[in-house]
Amino acid sequence: MRITRRAALAGLGAAIAAPNIKPSMAQSAPIRVGVLHSLSGTMAISETALRDTVLMMVEHQNSRGGLLGRRLEPVVVDPASNWPLFAEKARELLQVHRVDVTFGCWTSVSRKSVLPVFEELNGMLFYPVQYEGEEESRNIFYTGAAPNQQAIPAVEYLMSADGGGATRIALLGTDYVYPRTTNRILRGFLNSKGITNADIMEEYTPFGHSDWQGIVARVKRFASEGKKTAIVSTINGDANVPFYRELGNQGIKAEDIPCVAFSVGEEELAGIDTRPLVGHLAAWNYFMSVQSPANTQFLNLWRAYIRNPRRVTNDPMEATYTGFNMWAQAVAAARTTAVDAVRTAVIGQKFDAPCGYTEEMLANHHLSKPVMIGEIQADGQFNVVWKTPNVVPAENWSQFIPENANRRRG
Repeated sequence: MRITRRAALAGLGAAIAAPNIKPSMAQSAPIRVGVLHSLSGTMAISETALRDTVLMMVEHQNSRGGLLGRRLEPVVVDPASNWPLFAEKARELLQVHRVDVTFGCWTSVSRKSVLPVFEELNGMLFYPVQYEGEEESRNIFYTGAAPNQQAIPAVEYLMSADGGGATRIALLGTDYVYPRTTNRILRGFLNSKGITNADIMEEYTPFGHSDWQGIVARVKRFASEGKKTAIVSTINGDANVPFYRELGNQGIKAEDIPCVAFSVGEEELAGIDTRPLVGHLAAWNYFMSVQSPANTQFLNLWRAYIRNPRRVTNDPMEATYTGFNMWAQAVAAARTTAVDAVRTAVIGQKFDAPCGYTEEMLANHHLSKPVMIGEIQADGQFNVVWKTPNVVPAENWSQFIPENANRRRG
């Protein structure tokens, strides 16, 4: 059919006058999602699963049409368990790759390394791991537990009749800010309950520590002085594998000296013979064994994505999943990925999390979360033996730190 110049110009005019048609996902600039987790070094044992969780969520969101009609594009970097490198990689994500949001970090030293970068460049970080509190940043959303949502309830449980009635506590941790600050809080809490410093043992080891024979022997001697003793572990990374093996080697059983861990979940236990560890404890806000419709959905999504029946889920993965969903809800509500608008929209977001509770993002950038105590089972899973009836609002400034006397908490 012959098209005249007059007809072509008429068609062009009609196109210009036509309503704005929303472009397809493929035609729009992608939303870039930064992934800042160690894939090598001592923390890879824990952080690789969090990388996989973010990639799963990106794929899932794209299968649902993306966000704002735009496809999500992950940008993965490896800070390699090197704390200064975390800051360099954070700057790379924000300045070179221009990511709209970042999910990352495990240790507090890595988070503190990147915090000034995110504040300087006005980036947005979702941090998914329990930590020591004593922090609040407008550029970070903390989706893991604060001390009042993990550490303090866990020690209260150890001191209760159900938990064994411990009156002596061995605080064992990796030598960096999270264990030291958490144990400072716990020492203040224990003192407030009448447990003196003479009944508190405290030892720290470097990342990747492997020789636990002497320390575990000292714990046994500490426990042999006639008082019921428990271990509180803030040991992080792959040092947990030889630590738990040594507990088994020296015959430390849960009924004699229970150990509650704050950084050991299903992923870390996957490489350990857990039969000698049955009955030892972990305190988290989620376990893979939780029975809830939301957890069934989470597990089905994970299994379909990872296609490896040996791969498990754990608490920081659930916190990553929850944070990702809250971010996506906020972007949809704000109708933009601009950090300032999304930051405002994240506050007050609610999500039916796999833990079986509805969690809410509070004004202090922390979540309301339940608290759960789980016992290690022979198959490497946890049986929940205690949990709070409702979610607990996060207190990021602990009452057991004297400098916080006049500071707002929660």
